[in-house]
Amino acid sequence: MTEIRHHTVRANGIRQHYLEAGSGPPVVLLHGFPETSYAWRHQIPVLAERYRVIAPDLRGYGETDKPATGYDKRNMALDLVELLKTLDIGRIALVGHDRGARVATRFAKDHPGLLDRLVVMDNVPTRIVARSMNAQIARAYWFFMFHLVPDLPEALIYGREDIWLRHFFSDWCFNPHAISGADFDAYVAAYRAPGAVRGAMADYRANAEDNAQDLVDADVKIGCPVLSLWGADFGAVGKTFDMAQVWAEMADDLIAVPVERCGHLPHEERPDVVNPLLLDFLESWRG
Repeated sequence: MTEIRHHTVRANGIRQHYLEAGSGPPVVLLHGFPETSYAWRHQIPVLAERYRVIAPDLRGYGETDKPATGYDKRNMALDLVELLKTLDIGRIALVGHDRGARVATRFAKDHPGLLDRLVVMDNVPTRIVARSMNAQIARAYWFFMFHLVPDLPEALIYGREDIWLRHFFSDWCFNPHAISGADFDAYVAAYRAPGAVRGAMADYRANAEDNAQDLVDADVKIGCPVLSLWGADFGAVGKTFDMAQVWAEMADDLIAVPVERCGHLPHEERPDVVNPLLLDFLESWRG
C-alpha cells in the first residue's frame, strides 16, 4: 500500500500543504475546482511506483492558507516555484486540472526552465474563454459570473456547502454519482473549513487579472511537450470548444485526447483511461 505523506511548508509567504508519495523524477499534480489535493487519490498510488509525486493544495484551497490576495495565476505559479525551492526540486513534470491547469499554464510560460512536460485536463485557457464569450458560453460558464460577485456567494453557500458541491459534482460528471459517499463527504468537510469558500471565490475573482496576463504573451507557445485531456461529454468544454484546436494554439508539441463517457473530472471519473495515458506520456521523464 502506498504511503501518502502530509507536509506543510511556508513558501511565497503562505503556509502550503501538500501530499507526497514515492521517489524518483518529480511529478507535480495541481487540482482544480471544486476539489483539493484529494482529487488525485486515484493517480498518486499509480504514479508513486515510478515517480516522486507532489500534490499541493492550491492557495485558498484545502489545508493551504487562504489569504485575501494573491490569486492571480502568475502569483499562484510562484507559489509552486517557491514550494519547489523549499523541497530542493528543479525541473518537474506538471499535471494540472481546471483551475490547476490555469496555474500550470502560467507556470509553463513564466518558468519554462523548470518544466519538462505538461498535462492539462479539461481546461480552456482563460483568454480563450474570454474572447469566445457569447450567450451560449455565458450559460455554460454561469458559475464564473456568480463567483465574481463580491460576498454574496459566500453568504448564500454558508451552511449549504453540500448543496452547492452536489450540484457541481452531479452536473459536471457523466455519471452523476461518480463522486459520492466518503469522497463527497471529504470535499464537503474541506469547503466547510473557515475561509474555504472565500478562497475558491478569490481564485475566480482573479479572472480579469489572469486574462490580462494571458493576453500579454498570447503569441508565446508553451515550449515543452503537452498532453491535453478532456471529458468528451462535458458541455462547457468538450461539447462547446474544439479542444484539439484550442490547445494547438497553445503548444506545437501536442497530444490531444478526449476521454469518452466522461465529464469535467477525468482523473476522478475515468482513472482507468487517464492513468495509462499519464504513464505513457511521462514514460521518458527521467528527472
